[in-house]
Amino acid sequence: MEYSVPALSVVFMSISALTGIVLPIALLIYFRKKHKTGIKPFFIGCAIFIIFALILEQLFHVLILNSDVGKTIQGNIWLFGIYAGVMAGLFEETGRFLAFKTVLKKDLINDKNALMYGAGHGGIEAFFILVFSMVSNIILSIMLNSGAAEQLIAGTTDEAQKQSLHKTFELLSSTPSGDFLMSIVERIAAVAIHISLSVLVWFAVKNKGKCFWLYPLAIFLHTLVNAVAVILAEYVPSMWIVLFVLYLMTACFVVVAVQLWKKYSTNNFEDSVDMVETE
Repeated sequence: MEYSVPALSVVFMSISALTGIVLPIALLIYFRKKHKTGIKPFFIGCAIFIIFALILEQLFHVLILNSDVGKTIQGNIWLFGIYAGVMAGLFEETGRFLAFKTVLKKDLINDKNALMYGAGHGGIEAFFILVFSMVSNIILSIMLNSGAAEQLIAGTTDEAQKQSLHKTFELLSSTPSGDFLMSIVERIAAVAIHISLSVLVWFAVKNKGKCFWLYPLAIFLHTLVNAVAVILAEYVPSMWIVLFVLYLMTACFVVVAVQLWKKYSTNNFEDSVDMVETE
């Protein structure tokens, strides 16, 4: 069977991949130049995401999802959505919490560093999701358009893998070109969420006992948005509707973060130049 991926789809994949590179760099420059933040929180945010989300959380998934309990979880979208949300919330918010308590302890003097940390955490996630997935799609699309589909399938002996390849080829060929830009829209919301949750955990650490409740609140909110996204994607026919709901939730998170900032921040968005560490 012949498969062909529209040229416009490949163009939009390329735009998404490029966005994955440009977005974190733009965030770094913006918060450094506009809000006079330190640079260190950005790279700590990147490192924490890699360690806690890509390494520790994935190791935990291997242990749980390959067990009998894991099979039960994966067989029920509600259980899987809640499980995925809880794990993301626990690992990522705990990573944030520990980073603020340790390597960024001296940076707590400037509250805007919370924004820079969130930019790093969300920015590196955007990089991995947009660049890696889209580059893979681009390579596969080029191979399909050059007539290499049969060769790819012929090189696979396992029938289940062949069926999986056919589904992947069909998906790339039939997906509307514009849908490949969805990832950009979704990542923008995700970055805003990461920055908002970083503000919550920042004040949970900085104000200790008085605001510690913001840490479990961040875990709950992270769990909620991830679970809702996973479950809605299963039942709602249009991903644009899912994204609409995601943006509504993002707006709520931003409002919460802004209100907390106004209440607890010791420096505003206009003047904290004197507090910036020299790096």
